[in-house]
Amino acid sequence: MGKNVQAEKILELIPDGVSLDALRDGGFLPLEKNGGRLTVALANVSALVSAQIFASAAGCSVKPEYVSEDELQKLTEELYDLKSGVADSTLNEIEEVEDLSALVRQEVMSDAVDAPVVRLVNGILMEALKERATDIHAEPYEDKLVVRYRTDGVLHDKYTLSKGHQAPFTSRIKVMAGMDIAERFVPQDGRIGISAGERMVDIRVSSLPTQHGERLVLRLLDKARGLLTLEDLGMKPRERAELEKIIRRPNGMILFTGPTGSGKSTSLYAILQALARPEVNIITVEDPIEYDLPGVGQVQVNEKAGLTFAATLRSILRQDPDIIMIGEMRDFETAHIGIQSSLTGHLVLSTLHTNDSVSAVTRLTDMGIEPYLAAGSLLAVVAQRLVRRVCPYCAEETETWGIVREAGITKAKRGRGCDRCAYTGYHGRIGLYEQFNITPEIREAIARGAAAGELRKIARTQGFRTLFELGIEAVKNGETTQEEMLRVVGEA
Repeated sequence: MGKNVQAEKILELIPDGVSLDALRDGGFLPLEKNGGRLTVALANVSALVSAQIFASAAGCSVKPEYVSEDELQKLTEELYDLKSGVADSTLNEIEEVEDLSALVRQEVMSDAVDAPVVRLVNGILMEALKERATDIHAEPYEDKLVVRYRTDGVLHDKYTLSKGHQAPFTSRIKVMAGMDIAERFVPQDGRIGISAGERMVDIRVSSLPTQHGERLVLRLLDKARGLLTLEDLGMKPRERAELEKIIRRPNGMILFTGPTGSGKSTSLYAILQALARPEVNIITVEDPIEYDLPGVGQVQVNEKAGLTFAATLRSILRQDPDIIMIGEMRDFETAHIGIQSSLTGHLVLSTLHTNDSVSAVTRLTDMGIEPYLAAGSLLAVVAQRLVRRVCPYCAEETETWGIVREAGITKAKRGRGCDRCAYTGYHGRIGLYEQFNITPEIREAIARGAAAGELRKIARTQGFRTLFELGIEAVKNGETTQEEMLRVVGEA
């Protein structure tokens, strides 16, 4: 921009009554004031009139400085970050309230508490987006409220608020999410839609009554970053080629397994994007719908209204689908309908909670599915985990130890810690995908009720690799650390 102008100095040039939103919409930003002249950054000559009006209100003439759209956008975002940061002054302005019912009574008569609470909540949300957090936890204790961010799958303490700030903070979140702020003893769910500049973010809110008040968890679903393609998943070339071949099959069932937060839904969305085309009818049943998929019919489960996974599936089959995605197989009825659908000409995608891919077969039989039905329907089971990636900006070589050294790896990478990774040594995550393809030999073994151990032995003769082996390879390639791999995958 010609000069390295500090965001703090720019904020000083903006009068209290003028919002950043107005300047952003006007397409300009004040840069510097020299006597009666105001230097203004413009990306387009059409913004000059708005800049002149702004300057004349301050008794100045305009000196335009033309910059690129990207430069103006970047500086605007810096100003938003600075202005929405959670400052001590904001906390001091909030009237502390010990009891939520008292706050409800005050809000009827006065909105004095609103503005600082709004700034506090907005600051926490903006900071979470800046730090790439996927979840915000607000956890009440006897004498404080702790706000934590989950970044790259790990929780970090971020702010500690006084107990008196708990009621205003909780009520503001619940109002935004359309929840009942007077009801404090029943779990509730809500949804918030926010925009941060060009980014559109959906937030799922869950409240849970605890001993010291309501515990809130906010899941941030960034629409811009959330939808990954198969290329973005980071599968090894061989695994990806096998999966792409399997998903082109006209019927059968593909399962993704793993714990909560391991990226199963993201993988399913990536597959659906690859399969979506005008001549194919794709319908999903989800709880909840995380992202809007163009060209896909998505149904939200509503247990209270009787719209369960099983009930929705029965209706979906009357909608003439080619591909069905079931958010999760939770019970026998859902699994049974899903398997019957896969045997009657539909491609069915779903998730299951198991520790590895081979155990999915055992889990289905435990749910009451006959082995011959599982054998006839399954195409593949993919177990996946997400491990934190070594920060590329501060990576350094280190010695290995224990089971990793025993595997023949003596050198690995770790992050020293820098500004870009918030001194964690990690930046982003990569996926590990244990792919269990159902070959004719494995199909026959499943049909006769073979145990998981036998299925694993047969799979190994056909190139099957466990999550631990994939993790060891990721450590060897310098993609993750041995500590992170063992934390997520465990020992073989």
